[in-house]
Amino acid sequence: MNKPKRMTDKNSLFRVIRMFFGYYPVLAPVAVGCILFAAVVSSIPSLFIQNVIAIIQNWVESGDWAAARAELTPYMLLLAGLYVLSIIAMTVQTQLMAYMTQGFLDKLRRELFDGMQDLPIRYFDTHKFGDIMSHYTNDIDTLRQLVSQTLPAFIQSGAIVLVVLAIMLYFSVWMTMVLLLGVAAMILVAKKIGGGSAKSFVEMQKTVAENEGYIQESMNGQKVIKVFCHEQKGVEEFDEINDRLFRHSFRAHAFASTLGPIIANIGNVLYVTLALVGGVFLLTGVPNLSLSGKAFGISILIPFLNMSKQFTGNVNTLSQQINSIVMASAGAQRVFALMDEKPEEDAGYVTLVNCREADDGTITETDEHTGHWAWRHPHGDGTLTYTPLRGDVRMLDVDFAYEEGKQVLYDISVYAEPGQKVAFVGATGAGKTTITNLINRFYDIDDGKIRYDGINVNKIKKSDLRRSLGLVLQDVNLFTGTVLDNIRYGNLDATDEQCRAAAKLAGADDFITRLPRGYDTVLENNGANLSQGQRQLISIARAAVADPPVMILDEATSSIDTHTEAIVQKGMDKLMEGRTVFVIAHRLSTVMNADVIMVLDHGRIIERGSHDRLIAEKGTYYRLYTGAFELE
Repeated sequence: MNKPKRMTDKNSLFRVIRMFFGYYPVLAPVAVGCILFAAVVSSIPSLFIQNVIAIIQNWVESGDWAAARAELTPYMLLLAGLYVLSIIAMTVQTQLMAYMTQGFLDKLRRELFDGMQDLPIRYFDTHKFGDIMSHYTNDIDTLRQLVSQTLPAFIQSGAIVLVVLAIMLYFSVWMTMVLLLGVAAMILVAKKIGGGSAKSFVEMQKTVAENEGYIQESMNGQKVIKVFCHEQKGVEEFDEINDRLFRHSFRAHAFASTLGPIIANIGNVLYVTLALVGGVFLLTGVPNLSLSGKAFGISILIPFLNMSKQFTGNVNTLSQQINSIVMASAGAQRVFALMDEKPEEDAGYVTLVNCREADDGTITETDEHTGHWAWRHPHGDGTLTYTPLRGDVRMLDVDFAYEEGKQVLYDISVYAEPGQKVAFVGATGAGKTTITNLINRFYDIDDGKIRYDGINVNKIKKSDLRRSLGLVLQDVNLFTGTVLDNIRYGNLDATDEQCRAAAKLAGADDFITRLPRGYDTVLENNGANLSQGQRQLISIARAAVADPPVMILDEATSSIDTHTEAIVQKGMDKLMEGRTVFVIAHRLSTVMNADVIMVLDHGRIIERGSHDRLIAEKGTYYRLYTGAFELE
């Protein structure tokens, strides 16, 4: 799926319509058919009025009511039947549109969300969450209005305009030409005003997203705002964004609100003009040019004036839809921009499978969960090999930059054998977290190689690679659900007993059992009712239940007090037994027992070795360990 260079309003609207009819290839045409039928029925009476007036004229002149009634009855019965069918058609149409609109939005949100799940981490690092949320709220809502109201109204009014125009041409070509001159004026006005509002509506949608993004940031950062007394400054910044939204919204709606009255008044002037022209035609006896071949008379003028009112009224309705169409165009552009974002690339073909390993080292793939895993590696010659999952991770001469020209890592080499604990220390911004992001393939390296159990990680399917890695971050994300659900997030197949065992291993069981409903306590708002340390313990338990061969602990105990840390550390030591572990720690006491400690500075490894060796060398690590950087 390639992201287009630019999508115009026209293309985005056509895409919405194609998607709608694609989702409902049968029901959508049926609904359109019902709309067209009702539109035609609402226009047909104009054909009968001319005949009815002629019949009444004959009755007045002849006084033969019986003959007039006999002639009028078929018209009345036909009209009554058509109106009954029209009511049925409109009922069917409204019910179908209600069902299809909600179904369309449901499918669109699903497709939007599914696509978002495939986006790389880079996208979320470079876009505000509030802006992304705006796609699901304001932008989707503009499409709801387009599909449920604007398109049906546009189709119905357009059909009425065409049918009425054909009938008017049938009655009088000259009168129709006068009418079309007025319609040309309406179109020019609609184009001028509609074009002026389009740009403002697009800017309005963008500013709405910016507004919501700022509100979300403010809600998430309320503690920081209050601690630093930033309330007034926050109000001023919000007012600036809100004023910009007001200006764009005012301009957009001012244009749109002006259009309706102007078109309506042009229609009124046109009605009077047609009445005058028709009167002149009657008085002067101008020959009537029409498809019907009938002479111009009162029986033609009266229905023609009624049709002109119906015609201009529906032209006005069409012009009023410009507002919704422009808003939907802006919303559709933003929705499709997110849907068309380039998904995370994954050319991996090596997968992780359950296996059984015989005494002689022979590996057999199985569908059963055996607790043993292997990399299934197909080769170009058709052969297939299995490599046991051990947790051997090696980075060789790796260079990386988040942005071109701004390199972050330089010539990084790391060797982590199965069961080893490798620690990264250094100042903020030294590149510690970046290294773990590359192991997870949240980002891909610019140069060098990363091998996992001897396999280039570029060959490993990303989902399988990440399934073999446990990750505990400094910033904890808990989801709405029970404590048990949040622990099971690390392994959806884990039993309740396995989740509780993982909690005990992480040292979380003690406080969980003291919660109101224990493991069944529902957590909401990212676990706001728990302390930061408790939330971190649940995060550690989540990683423990995944039982991966490789663990990445990124400041995992930074939010836990020293007393709790001592409890957690025991569980962490058990968790790390037999696993390859990468640790990023602020407290150097947590990495003293690491097999290898790597000191980073500005993206380079400047020291490596065990704690004792680095202390003996009395370099940067020694100064960090004995200086003010150690927080105990």
